[in-house]
Amino acid sequence: MTGALDGIRILDLSRVLAGPYCTMILGDLGADVIKVEAPGGSDETRKWGPPFKEGVSAYYLCANRNKRSITIDLKSENGIQAIKTLANESDVIIHNFKTGTMERFGLSYDTLSAINPKLVYCSITGFGETGPYKNMPGYDFIIQAMSGLMSITGEKDGEPQKLGIAITDVLTGLYACVGIQSALLERQQSGKGQRLDLSLYDTAVSSLVNIGSNYLMSGKIPERLGNHHANIVPYQTFHTQDGEMVIAVGNDHQFRALCSILDLPGIAADGRFQSNPDRVQHREVLIPMLQNALLEKPTDIWLEACRQNKIPCGPIQNLAEVAQDPQLQSREMFATCDHPTAGKINMVASPLKLSRTPATIRRHPPEPGEHNNAVRQEFHIDQHHIIEE
Repeated sequence: MTGALDGIRILDLSRVLAGPYCTMILGDLGADVIKVEAPGGSDETRKWGPPFKEGVSAYYLCANRNKRSITIDLKSENGIQAIKTLANESDVIIHNFKTGTMERFGLSYDTLSAINPKLVYCSITGFGETGPYKNMPGYDFIIQAMSGLMSITGEKDGEPQKLGIAITDVLTGLYACVGIQSALLERQQSGKGQRLDLSLYDTAVSSLVNIGSNYLMSGKIPERLGNHHANIVPYQTFHTQDGEMVIAVGNDHQFRALCSILDLPGIAADGRFQSNPDRVQHREVLIPMLQNALLEKPTDIWLEACRQNKIPCGPIQNLAEVAQDPQLQSREMFATCDHPTAGKINMVASPLKLSRTPATIRRHPPEPGEHNNAVRQEFHIDQHHIIEE
């Protein structure tokens, strides 16, 4: 069974998360991904931990399956020639070097597209290849701070907070996937590749969605609302008799159903709460009344009642509970893979469910230079161009 991107070759010069996450997705879909590192391995995530398993970093494992690894010294003329040889035989090249680095290597878009006019050339940087910030280094945490994401995350009276994961890296990786595949589709019509300029900063600002739109329309700087929603009420966490849960009321019918199971008919009939705009306006009055009612019974009782009445809800699960969730088990969202150093490793599987060309795990996350010999022979690259360990 072939993958949807079978026959597409990706030359991956990226490291850490945004680029590797993008190329892992492409690899899951069947693309041949060749990961390039400096001799010894230069992807910083190989050393980011703990946890490690037999010296292998869990962080590195999360974004590097379905790739072949080669080590090339980009500071040498031979190494640059090897990249040119590989680029000539590739459909896509992706990197996340600082702006201007690829040009200094002699591996600019103009240079490589002259060798291979069909090449899709994707750069991922913190702030993009243009603009006054183009030479600034960009890390996810910095981007979350500058983009406004942190300003709207956290409790109302607390400090700004980052998300628990490097969300701008992940989103940029996803945007890169969309852009690369779009360019490959367009190439079928034009016969030409093109350059993609992806920025973590641009991506983070695009992810503001309704909050960004709220500001642009009103001019009002949004405040932090913790686990409350800026535009929908009630849509938040609530305490119960024995814990916490999330209730996400999306329309007026659901709100009336919630009032019914909470035995609060007077609230449903109150003119202050009959429509969502009314509820948003009077949230400070409404939420304490709902909260007091929810404290009377345990979480499981309320979850069952909400589900029976088609009120969107859910428990707040830790990762041990997530890993045992029967829905995720049924969807095969966890997989195992044999690794030559770490042994059997557990990983999150692909969420892409294609009926004829499913995403698959065909290769373990590679060790540095693991495929030097095979790649050198396949592409007829001189042995001095690739440095083996």
